[in-house]
Amino acid sequence: MNNNFKKYKLDKEILSSLNSLNYNIPTRVQNEVIPILLNKEDIIVKSKTGSGKTASFAIPICEKININDNTVQGLIVVPTRELALQVKEEISSIGRLKKIRCIAIFGKQPIKDQISQLKQRVHIVVATPGRIIDHIGRKTINIEGLKFFIIDEADKMLNKGFAEDMETILNRLPRECVKGLFSATIDDNISEVCSKYMTNPKYVDINQDEVNNFKKQIIEKYIKVNEDNRYEVLKKIIYNECPNSVVIFANKKDAVRDLHEKMKKDKFLVGQLHGDMSQDKRLFTIKDFKEYKFNILVSTDVASRGIHIDDISLVINYQVPKDKENYIHRIGRTGRYNKFGKAITLVSENEEKYLNEIEEYTNSKLDEIKELDDQKVKRGKIEFKVKEKELLNTGKEKNKDKKTNLEVTRIYLNAGKKKKIRVIDIVGALSNIEGINNEDIGVIEVQELCSYVDLLNNKGSKFLKKHREINIKKKLVKVRKDNKL
Repeated sequence: MNNNFKKYKLDKEILSSLNSLNYNIPTRVQNEVIPILLNKEDIIVKSKTGSGKTASFAIPICEKININDNTVQGLIVVPTRELALQVKEEISSIGRLKKIRCIAIFGKQPIKDQISQLKQRVHIVVATPGRIIDHIGRKTINIEGLKFFIIDEADKMLNKGFAEDMETILNRLPRECVKGLFSATIDDNISEVCSKYMTNPKYVDINQDEVNNFKKQIIEKYIKVNEDNRYEVLKKIIYNECPNSVVIFANKKDAVRDLHEKMKKDKFLVGQLHGDMSQDKRLFTIKDFKEYKFNILVSTDVASRGIHIDDISLVINYQVPKDKENYIHRIGRTGRYNKFGKAITLVSENEEKYLNEIEEYTNSKLDEIKELDDQKVKRGKIEFKVKEKELLNTGKEKNKDKKTNLEVTRIYLNAGKKKKIRVIDIVGALSNIEGINNEDIGVIEVQELCSYVDLLNNKGSKFLKKHREINIKKKLVKVRKDNKL
């Protein structure tokens, strides 16, 4: 295994997971952060989106988890449900072969189901602030054994909206708990929190060191519009740039809905994302976008933080964000992991003051697009329609062959707590099957009506070929591959 993460002397299971996830060379932020957290030191990290921040704290936390201790040892607090689920997925992927169990808990999700999950074997919890405070108050989570506490998107989490909640959580943490703050932008107002709750924190500023590379990775431009021609200019930009995929940001839900409707009428392959959508609908939208079922996503700032999609070639600010920090997070959806991207902002006369604030904040001037070549736009329209068809076909092929972790198969069982199935019952049933032993059984999650099991060491395919159902507690339980992994 030729993997540069070996230098951190990680568990073989963690290294194997990283290898199967194609994490072979640490990013700059990972190189800086992993040794500090492995050494159990507090840390403040400023690093742009798409730099590998999540793995930089997920890897050392997974490394330090004591798998035989079933208490919660890591807590990561994030501002949104979408980000909670994405961080949870990354941690689960890294810790899967070590049999680390990570769950996400957030609002608008039945608290009864969360309490049930927390009663099971859980090592790491990713949560939104309000819901974790609720569980701490109910004593349905025990954080006395917490080894790591991470605040992701710290600029958002420590502003007025979340500050009181964060103080409540920080005051409950055990003294020896390692604390980390991570964000693309960190303001001066967090210094008081750091001095009050952190012990000699190390400060890592990747943005400062890599500002020139960041500018090279993302080409930033703007074009002047008025309200009458804003939509027509948007279409011309899309055809002029002919991107593989594009995220278009608007400031309000109504603007997203209106723009989505217009683009659908014009036969674009487009989806929408905003806060009025149900959680399931939002998650399916992100999943469909990742799987090339459409190649244009229109969104509010709900997608500006933590939506990890690696191949976005263009970001368009249909409206200038009024919060200058949101501009950084929006354009950070492109140019990820050393790839190149472009961000174009549509600016009306009334929005020029916001553009000026952004330029002052980023300490750089955006280039203006003076005019668009009509001939190039016409050619681009034809090319873009062809590209849409090609991308849809590419997506089908990619998803057909997709393998998230070559050693793991996630199995779905159509029985859970309602049929009085417990983790120990599933372990016993699987251990009695020829060719499977305890080392092959990974994380098990028992829900009300169903259960999920990670089968390790390439045992899943063979198991599924031989078995469509198994006997658990004298009940025949159907099994199949869970395609969500």
